[in-house]
Parts: sequence; structure tokens; C-alpha cells
Amino acid sequence: QVRVVESGGGLAQPGGSLRLSCTVSASRFRLYAMGWYRQAPGEERELVARITMSGNTNYADFVKGRFAISRDSADNPVYLQMNNLKPQAAAVYSCNAEWTIGDAIVDYWGQGTQVTVSS
Repeated sequence: QVRVVESGGGLAQPGGSLRLSCTVSASRFRLYAMGWYRQAPGEERELVARITMSGNTNYADFVKGRFAISRDSADNPVYLQMNNLKPQAAAVYSCNAEWTIGDAIVDYWGQGTQVTVSS
């Protein structure tokens, strides 16, 4: 069973920064990609940033230039550095791990971490 755990959420002021971390409990041998998604109250969940294990990244247009997703090595957490936070960034941020099982990709989700942006 793959367990995905997020940390690093909390309160930031507008213009401030937070760094989120995501770890997976199992060996990353079959891990294809990891991503951060967010869901604000009354809204649908949306992609924030995603990184493949080969290092390719993609970002939502609303975070380009301000957020960065990264990983140090295959066994370290995946980070989401969020800079110049805006109030509309407030949401529950969830980490997703895409696991390859045969020809299929299976999604595993963490519980989510709350990000609040307020002065």
C-alpha cells in the first residue's frame, strides 16, 4: 500500500512564502510522477504543479514564475515552493503520486494540507 503524506501548510501573509513537502511510503521504483493539486471551498480540484521522475515539470498558468516544484533525488520528498502568495491561493493542497502497475497508472493521494493566505 502506498501512503502519501504532505506537510508544510499553514498561514502566510500576502506576498509571503511557504514550502510544502510530500513523501511516499513505498519504494519509488514504480513512481512515474508526483504533483500538487489544490481545492478551495466550492471549487473543483485543480492542478498546481507536477513533476515526473525524469524531471519534467508543468505548472498551472496562475502559478508560473511564483511556484516551483522540485525533488532532490528519487528517494527524497517532492517540494512545492510557493512564493509571492496571493489570498486566492488559499486552499487545501493535496499531493498526488502516479504509480505504474503494469501498463496502468494508479493515483494515490495524501490527506491534504491547508494553506491560508491572510494578513
